[in-house]
Amino acid sequence: MKTFFVTQDTTLKDFTDGVYPQASFCFSALLKARDIKVNGVRAGRNIPVKRGDEVTYFTDKKQEEMPSHTVVYEDGNIYIADKFSGVSSEGLFSELVSKGEFYAVHRLDRNTQGLIVYAKNQSAGEELLKAFKEKTVQKTYIALCKNSFRHKSATLCAYLSKDESRGFVKIFQAPQKGAEKIITEYAVEEEIGDIAFVKIRLHTGRTHQIRAHLASIGCPVLGDEKYGDNALNSKYGARRQRLISKYLQFDFEGKLSYLNGRIFESALCFDKQ
Repeated sequence: MKTFFVTQDTTLKDFTDGVYPQASFCFSALLKARDIKVNGVRAGRNIPVKRGDEVTYFTDKKQEEMPSHTVVYEDGNIYIADKFSGVSSEGLFSELVSKGEFYAVHRLDRNTQGLIVYAKNQSAGEELLKAFKEKTVQKTYIALCKNSFRHKSATLCAYLSKDESRGFVKIFQAPQKGAEKIITEYAVEEEIGDIAFVKIRLHTGRTHQIRAHLASIGCPVLGDEKYGDNALNSKYGARRQRLISKYLQFDFEGKLSYLNGRIFESALCFDKQ
């Protein structure tokens, strides 16, 4: 059993995703068994919750022990996690801070797997934030995409505009008011019929950048239900995007410079068939 308090108005599902990954994995089963209480009342559906509400999850030992990630690297300054698909960055962070001091410095979409780094003290957090801001962190992803690439490799430039109310972004080829410039580099590593295995390097890190940018050129990530190709997703039974944050490499100037030159790699992969 675990209890949490709501900090802002939302839904029970979104709250669960953000605070308790293990309950998020089995959310439907918990609702069906009425094993979630909101202010002492059992919930059987995804209901609205308000700031100050008390939410209690009656998870069993097996559910509570379901892993949200594995540890790729850890020392006294940083913690690099290999996040599993279906785990929100916020939920993973909530899990970590329940065990000690952690600082969030970047995020991954819930259904994007792979490497995410946290700081373990304030000074390391400041250095990591500076590195992400100044783009001295090299982030490389792998993805399975619709094989409609006109070029086997390219560096794409565009402009991204966020619709916060819909949790959606739009891509424009020319500057637009309120839109941020994005740069996405890709290389097709292998072609598998109508699917391409692609390596992607982010030169900017915006919300849904890879998913929306590749979709804008007709090559959406397989399994992406927001920006993807529904027919292709259905053909392969793909309901989560096939996108992994595969490599991280740092170029620090301060206390974390001992990590320079190292390439951290996710152990996660996907079936390319």
